[in-house]
Amino acid sequence: MDLTIVVPLYNEEESVALLYEAIRDALEGLELESEFIFVNDGSSDRTFEVAAELAARDSRLRIVDFRRNYGQTPAMAAGIDLAVGSVIVTMDGDLQNDPRDIPFFLEKMEEGYDIVVGWRHRRQDKFLTRKVPSVIANWLIGKVTGVPIRDNGCSLKAYKRDVIKSVPLYSEMHRFIPAMASLSGATVAEIKVRHHARRFGESKYGLSRIYKVLMDLMTIKAIVSFGARPIRWFGVMALLPALFSVWCLLYAFWSVLRGGEIPLSIAGTGVLLATMTFLLILTGALCELIYRTGDVDLARLAQIASMKSRPQGRTKSAV
Repeated sequence: MDLTIVVPLYNEEESVALLYEAIRDALEGLELESEFIFVNDGSSDRTFEVAAELAARDSRLRIVDFRRNYGQTPAMAAGIDLAVGSVIVTMDGDLQNDPRDIPFFLEKMEEGYDIVVGWRHRRQDKFLTRKVPSVIANWLIGKVTGVPIRDNGCSLKAYKRDVIKSVPLYSEMHRFIPAMASLSGATVAEIKVRHHARRFGESKYGLSRIYKVLMDLMTIKAIVSFGARPIRWFGVMALLPALFSVWCLLYAFWSVLRGGEIPLSIAGTGVLLATMTFLLILTGALCELIYRTGDVDLARLAQIASMKSRPQGRTKSAV
């Protein structure tokens, strides 16, 4: 299988058939073996029924049906897990992304890139509620992750299968896939794509999504900063409570030496801070052990992959 297209759907019954036809037409001139995976994210309308009717007429189309609404990222993750294409393309199901751009993604990937991201340079959305928050979020994501992508929120992206399947997806993490993948050395490119105004229904996203994005951004920052040497960073976090703990305990000890009563509040604070310091260092050591164990496992997998490939005269690498 050459290509898999993954599309999360939520209350898009008017768009499903048009989207399917647009994807089919966009791929018609390409000599590729392809499949389409539509993920119905607990829609309350007839999205699933319409998609199922299309799948009955086209064996390339597979439908995943969630019993309730889980969100765009879990729906996208489910489609990616089932994908078998060597290249996986994700896109929205509201007809704002244009399937005619898919061949340009494939051409860019042939240049050797692992991920190609779409940039909606003429975005057809509301200025204050969609464009302005998006510009701010993209700037913050670029600063925090060190991957300066102009449009992290564009769902139209293409990935090599082995790269995307190694990236954990949860919450609103689909917008951080390029940053997460870059940690393992994946190469990322960005191309301009078409963007259309919404034709049916209303947007499923509002300003309330900003809070989730900020929380996920903090998670990414922690992974980027602490991933390589967790014990070092936990040690840095433990430094301040350790200093305050020493000060409190020394003050309590000095008070006793001067013949005064033990200042229980200060001594107790010192003990609590010392306990916090110990727990932080212990957590760092545990994270370091987990990280190093992962390195050993990856090294073993690389060795096994290399051994399996020798009889065929080929080599493989594990990241």
